[in-house]
Amino acid sequence: MRIFHLSAECYPIAKVGGLADVVGALPKYQNLLGMQAAVVMPYYDRKFVLENEFETVFQASSLLGTRRFYFEILKEKTDKLGFELYLIKIPGLLDRKEVYSYPDEKEQFISFQIAFLDWISWSQQSPDLIHCHDHHSGLVPFLLYHSKLYERLAGTPTVFTIHNGQYHGAFGWDRLSYLPEIDMTKTGLLDWAGGINPLAAAVKCCWRYTTVSPTYLEELTYNSNGLEYLFYIERAKGIGIINGIDTDIWDPKTDPMITKTFTAQQVTAGKKKNKEALCARFNLSPEQPLISFIGRLVIEKGADLLAESLKRSITAHKGEVNFFILGAGDAAMQEALLELKEAYPEQCNVFIGYDEALAHQVYAGSDFLLMPSRVEPCGLNQLYSMRYGTMPIVRTTGGLRDTVIDFGDEGGYGIRFERVNVNDITQSVNRAIALYGDNGHLQTLRKRMMALDFSWDRSAKEYIHLYESLKPAI
Repeated sequence: MRIFHLSAECYPIAKVGGLADVVGALPKYQNLLGMQAAVVMPYYDRKFVLENEFETVFQASSLLGTRRFYFEILKEKTDKLGFELYLIKIPGLLDRKEVYSYPDEKEQFISFQIAFLDWISWSQQSPDLIHCHDHHSGLVPFLLYHSKLYERLAGTPTVFTIHNGQYHGAFGWDRLSYLPEIDMTKTGLLDWAGGINPLAAAVKCCWRYTTVSPTYLEELTYNSNGLEYLFYIERAKGIGIINGIDTDIWDPKTDPMITKTFTAQQVTAGKKKNKEALCARFNLSPEQPLISFIGRLVIEKGADLLAESLKRSITAHKGEVNFFILGAGDAAMQEALLELKEAYPEQCNVFIGYDEALAHQVYAGSDFLLMPSRVEPCGLNQLYSMRYGTMPIVRTTGGLRDTVIDFGDEGGYGIRFERVNVNDITQSVNRAIALYGDNGHLQTLRKRMMALDFSWDRSAKEYIHLYESLKPAI
């Protein structure tokens, strides 16, 4: 089965969030299971692109309204990522360094989708399925089925995955002329709240849509930034599939980025060595429980509550707990955490920014990982942490609910709390500190979580099963 994954991000080419991790792993694991999966994404002026060899496999021009743009399709020569990688390069639009936040972002992603469809159509390719990821590729299902330009491809099944339903990519009807010739009787499929909404259009037009966890599928019906009714009426078309993790990259047994590799049987000694190295680097005591946070410092992640929550825990447990923060985002949140570090240097340290190698070391060296998220469609950090024997402390939402069972419940291995507030966070920290004092119980729970299977092998099979279910309708 020939599958094209269409995405704005893909690790290690360009990563902003979890979307990149999914698109960088799912096709590889699908290919290991016998598929022919490829990734198509915009060209970015970044390290991976500059350091690897690409060949031009297609060149053409197309129209964005009255503006003609030229594009070329570049293919990575060696398939070193485990799948074919194609980049769409458009001079002046898709040839930049950053992924998002340009003033002409709408033009960038509309032209990206047009170029993709033109390439597939004009080169006479016939994919078995097109898998679109988030709103950046959300117009593709509509254009496939309602533009005369792509009539040859109109029978191609499409699957649309929603990684974050808060972002729709919406724009005004004044940009309708940017689209190729369409059936004007079908413009209602583009519309939501008086504008063109690519995410809504994809949900309406795709054959099936997926979310990155079963709980998030339900949450979209009451928290999707204005699309709640759409998800309610289209619920039967949706399916929730938990993201996997790339167990080749995230493996404490072989990870070159951590101080000491270890297995579940060696978890006590292995984590001790990694914790000692991490604490030595950041002037923290390895004798105390270490609770870390990794992620964007934004309201969505509950990061606005971190400084106050950690301050309460530090003052209530003087000399009994350490905290480490790795992340960047809102300037005020960063400043509050840096002030906390200055006030309590022996119990708290902060690294503003993101460092992939340091993240691996934090997962390996921490005792607990704090995730007080308001919204978490799936979450990967809790899966990484459990792979390294680090217990997640999570708010019960989205994929966190689906992947973490509280250790107080049968078969549990994590800590969960219900509300995003300082009291719930500090109460959960209290539970973590108490559990740390019961070393035998903690080691048992560490081995239990390390034995869990959150690999892409499992998730890739679920996606393939979904694809296969669409074949009779082809």
